[in-house]
Amino acid sequence: MSVVADLDRLLARARRRAGLDALLAWCPLPLAALALSWRLPATVALALAVPALALVALAVARAMRCHDRAWLARRLDAARRDLDDSSALLFAAPAALGPLQALQRDRLLQRLRERPPPDLRPPWSPRAIAAAWLALLAACALLAWWPGPRPSSTPAGIDIGGAPQAPAPRLVAQSLQVRPPRYTGIEPSALATLDAEAPAGSTLRWRLRFTPRPESVDLVFHDGQRLAMAREGEHWTAEFVLQASTLYRVVPAGGGDAGASPLHRLDAVPDQPPQVRVLAPERSLTLMAPGQRDWTLRFEASDDHGVQAHARLLVTRTEGSGENIRFQDHVRVLRGQGDARHRRFEAVLRPSEFGLQRGEDLVARLEVVDNRAPQPQRARSASVILRWPPEPVLGAEGLDGLARQVLPAYFRSQRQIIIDAEALLAEQPRLARGEFERRSDLLGVDQRLLRLRYGQFLGEESEGGPTLPTSDLPTSDRPTGDPPTGDPPSAAHDGHAHDHAAAPGAPVASGFGEVGDVLEEFGHTHDIAEAATLLDPETREILRGALREMWQSELHLRQAAPRQALPYANRALELIKQVQQAERIYLQRVGTRLPPIDESRRLGGDRDGLRDRPLPALAPRAGEDAVATAWRELSSGGAAGVRVETLDALQAWATSRGDRLEDPLAWVAAIDALRHAPDCESCRRSLRGLVWAALPRPAGGRAPRADDPVSRRYLEALDMSGEAP
Repeated sequence: MSVVADLDRLLARARRRAGLDALLAWCPLPLAALALSWRLPATVALALAVPALALVALAVARAMRCHDRAWLARRLDAARRDLDDSSALLFAAPAALGPLQALQRDRLLQRLRERPPPDLRPPWSPRAIAAAWLALLAACALLAWWPGPRPSSTPAGIDIGGAPQAPAPRLVAQSLQVRPPRYTGIEPSALATLDAEAPAGSTLRWRLRFTPRPESVDLVFHDGQRLAMAREGEHWTAEFVLQASTLYRVVPAGGGDAGASPLHRLDAVPDQPPQVRVLAPERSLTLMAPGQRDWTLRFEASDDHGVQAHARLLVTRTEGSGENIRFQDHVRVLRGQGDARHRRFEAVLRPSEFGLQRGEDLVARLEVVDNRAPQPQRARSASVILRWPPEPVLGAEGLDGLARQVLPAYFRSQRQIIIDAEALLAEQPRLARGEFERRSDLLGVDQRLLRLRYGQFLGEESEGGPTLPTSDLPTSDRPTGDPPTGDPPSAAHDGHAHDHAAAPGAPVASGFGEVGDVLEEFGHTHDIAEAATLLDPETREILRGALREMWQSELHLRQAAPRQALPYANRALELIKQVQQAERIYLQRVGTRLPPIDESRRLGGDRDGLRDRPLPALAPRAGEDAVATAWRELSSGGAAGVRVETLDALQAWATSRGDRLEDPLAWVAAIDALRHAPDCESCRRSLRGLVWAALPRPAGGRAPRADDPVSRRYLEALDMSGEAP
C-alpha cells in the first residue's frame, strides 16, 4: 500500500505545480485592472478587479481539478511501458477485482517497488507566463504615458466670453456589421454605409470614429428610442437586434442640433412562411378504382431559409354520413429529399391499413415546419381526398324523374360528355370489349340525365319509373316533342295520366305522407309551358333541337358507338350555347297595378315650390383634412413654406395609418427632411408626391348647363311650345 501512497503524494505535487502555473499566467489580469485606478475612479477600478480575481480563481481551480487519478494513470502508462497500460488497476478496490485483474495489480506493485516512478509534474508554461507579464508592463507604460485630464485654469464662476468654441464632432470612419440569424445560413457581412437591409432578427454592430472625440454618442430612432454607444479606444460601438424596419440617426454629444444628422434606414426582411404544393394526385378528389391498393402522394415544400427535413402527414378517415359522421385522425412522419429550400415528400398509403370502407373518404394533407428560431412557422398543404364510391342503389335507373333524397343532384355537362367520349375512343384499343361497352353505357346514362334536365325548361315531365328492368333502354327515353312511335312512355309508366286516373298495375297509396301521394298532388306540371322558364318561341325551338340531338347521342352511346354519337353531341353543345345567349323572361304574368294618380295636380302648370335639392357634400373622413391642408401648402410654392403645425398633423395622420400606407417609413423620412430643411426643394417635391397619392378622390358632381346661345334658343322654344294652345 506504500506504493499507492507514494503515487498520491506524486499526484499532490502535480496539482500544486498546475495551480501555480495557472496563477502566474492569469495573475496579470487583476493587476491590470488595479492599474486602471490611476485613470478611472476607484469604484470603477474595483468593479473591474473583482471579476478579474474571480476569473483567476476559476482558472486555478480548473487546472488543479484536471489532474486527478485518471490523469496520473495515463501519465504512468505513457512513462512506463512495463506497466502494460494497466495503471488504473492500482487505484481500484482490491475486492472489486477479478482473479486476473488482482494478479496483474500485484505484478504492477512489485515492478513499482523495484523501480520507483519518475517525476510526473507538468512542465511550466514559460511562454504564456512571459506574454502575460509583458502585456501587463505594456499596459502600465501606456497608462503612464497617456495624458490625463488637465485641470481648468479658469476659476469657477468666471465666464470668458471671447473663448473659441470647440468644433463639432465629425464622423470620419464608419462600419456596420450585419450578423443574420444562424438558421438563415447567410454569412455575416460588413457594410461601409449606415443603411442596411437584413433578415428580421439580425444583430447589427456599429463601429464609428469621430474627430474630435465626443463625450458620448447615441443612436436615436424615429420612434423615440435611444441606444447609447460604448467607447472602445478611438471608436464607438453599439449592438442592436433588428426586428422591424426603422429609421435612425447618429447623434454625438456637442454636435449641435440633433436633427442636423441625416436619417438612415434599416429594412428588416421578414421570414416568409413555407409554401406547400401538391404534386400528386393532380386532382383534389380521387375516386378509388376497383382493385386499387395503394394511394401515392407527393408534395413539394419551399421556404426562403429552408424547411426541416421531417414533416407530418395528417390523414383523416371519415366514417358514416350526415349527422352521424365521425372522423379518425392518423399522423405519419415523412422525411424529405432534396435541398433544404426545396424539399420533396412522398408517401404511399394503403387504404386497407386505415380500415377504409365503401362510401368513406380518406383525407390527407402535409404539415411542414421551417427553420426559423425560436418560433418556427408551420404551413399545411391543400387537402387531397381519396373517395371509395358507395355501392350503386338497386333500381335507381328509373328514379331519375322522382324526388329522391338519397342520391345527389348531379348532372354532367354536355362539354364533359364530349370530352369523356373522346377519351374513351382514345383508350378503346387498350380496353376489353365489356369494359368499353360499360363505360359507353354510363356516358349514355349521363346524356339521358342531361337531356331530361334541359327538358324541364320546356315543361316536359320526367320519364316514369320502370316496371321491368328493360324499361331503361334508349327506346324509352324519347324527349317530348318527338313524333310518337307508340304509346307514350309516361302514360305507361307514370301511373299518373292527365286525367289523374291510375293505370293498371300502379301502386296503391297506403296512406298520408306516401311519396306517391305527394307526387300525385303536387309533383307534376302537366306540360304547362307557363310553369317553366319563359322563353321566346325561337329559343324554345332551338332547345327542342338540342334535345333531339341529345337523344341521338344517347342512342349511339347506349349502343357502344361513341364515334357515331360525337357529331350529335357536338351539335347539341352548339345549340345549348345559343340557348344560353338568348334572352329569357323570369317575371310572373300578373296584371299591371300602377299607383293612383292625383287628378288635381295633372297638367296644372304650377311650378311654385319646385326647386333643386342638391345632395349635401360628403364629410371628409377623420384626418383627411390634414392631407388636404398639406397639399395646399406644398403646392403654394410661397416663401413661407409649410407650417410646423401642418407637418405635425400630417405625421400624426401617417402614424395612425401606418398599416394602410405602402411605405410608412418614407413618410417619416420625407416629413423629417422638410422639417429640418424648409428651403429644400427636393424634399418638398418628395413629400408632395407622397401626399398626392394619399389624397382622397373627389366625389362625383353634376356639370352645370352651359349658358350659350344654343341653350338659350332651346329654352325659348320650350317656353313657346308651352304657351301655344
